[in-house]
Formats: sequence, structure tokens, C-alpha cells
Amino acid sequence: MWKRMLQLSNGSPEKLPGAGNGPVSNGNVTALAEPEEAGARLSAQEASTSEFAPALLNDFEQIYQSGAAKPQRLPYGVLKLAEMLESTHLSGMPPESKRGALLMALDAGGAKIEDILQDAIVRQRLLNEYEEARQRDLHNFESAVQEQNRTIQAEMDRMSSIYTARMQGNLDEVARAQDNLRAWQKRKRHETQRIADAAGCCVPEASSAAVGLTVVLERASSAAAR
Repeated sequence: MWKRMLQLSNGSPEKLPGAGNGPVSNGNVTALAEPEEAGARLSAQEASTSEFAPALLNDFEQIYQSGAAKPQRLPYGVLKLAEMLESTHLSGMPPESKRGALLMALDAGGAKIEDILQDAIVRQRLLNEYEEARQRDLHNFESAVQEQNRTIQAEMDRMSSIYTARMQGNLDEVARAQDNLRAWQKRKRHETQRIADAAGCCVPEASSAAVGLTVVLERASSAAAR
């Protein structure tokens, strides 16, 4: 009997009757709250901005035809002249020779130089106006994106402050749990000593000084063996 009592007091793995297999607890551990998904999301209006980026027309003819003042339909306009200038038949010729050949072809086709120059002016104006419009679109797009980024940053800062406070609250909970355990351990040491002192009264050799329960049981076991 005394050996069995010594095993129990020394932390033997023998289970007490009715003891469970799980950790001892005087209550349920409260789970930490999950972060609010809604707080981490942006509103539906803050969708991807790529669909709002200014679109550009790569077909210059569409730009010419979409302008307020459309170029005249000429058999020999400035674009036809540019096409002729890029012809392989004129490649390698000196500039003056090219110019003479083009003027000869234009004269033969009944084209007027002033019409070609006017066509060049209109097309250049249309290209410039289109570029200016797209510059305005880009500026508006940049402003909208910057405003959205400010909104996103403000939301990030707000959520960061919330999560920082939550993290600190979690650390405070751990600190309180540690303090509670230390206080309980202190009370446990006092309770253990009270038990040992009371048990020591049953063993004459142990009653003279404060000793632990293990020592008391060892002495009781030795006395019983004599």
C-alpha cells in the first residue's frame, strides 16, 4: 500500500479511478474570433480598373473618319502620295529625282498640290485632336485610380488598426492566463504543504520539520517495513 501511495505522489502514470484521458480544465477555452471577411473586402464599386483604361484606335482611318471635319475623298490625297513615295520603284533614287517623279505622276493624274496639302493639314489636325482627347482620358483615368488608391489605403489603415488592437488583446489574454496560472501554482504549493504537514503528523520522524508529502510517505513506508 505504501509503495502504491509513493508511486502516486511521485507522478506515476497510473490513472486514478474515473480520470479522463484529456487535459484537466476547469472551463472551456474560448476560441479566438475569426477576422470579419467583409471588413477585408473593398466595395463592389472598387472593381478592377483595367476595364476603364482609355482605349486607343490603332486604325488611323477610323480616327480620320470619326473626326468632326473628315478629309475629302481625293484620287490623289496625301496618303496616296505617301504610298507612292514608299514604292520600290523609287527606292534608291536621289530626293530630287523622287520629287520630280512624284510631281510628274500627280500632274498626269490631274491632282492639285493645294488639295494634297489641305488633306495633309486636315489629317494632321484630326490626329492631334485625337491625341489630346486621349490625353484628357488618361488624366481622368489617373485621377480616378489615385482616388481609388486613397480609398484602399484608408481601408488598409483602418483594418490594420483593428487587427493590431486585436493582436494586442490576444497578447493581453495570454498574459492574464499566465498570471492566473502563476497565482494558482502559488496557492497549490501552499495547499500541498498543508497536506504534507497534516500527513507528517502520522509519522513521528517527519513532524519535527516541514517536509514534502513524498518524504512523509517514504518514512511511513520505511517504518512499516521494520
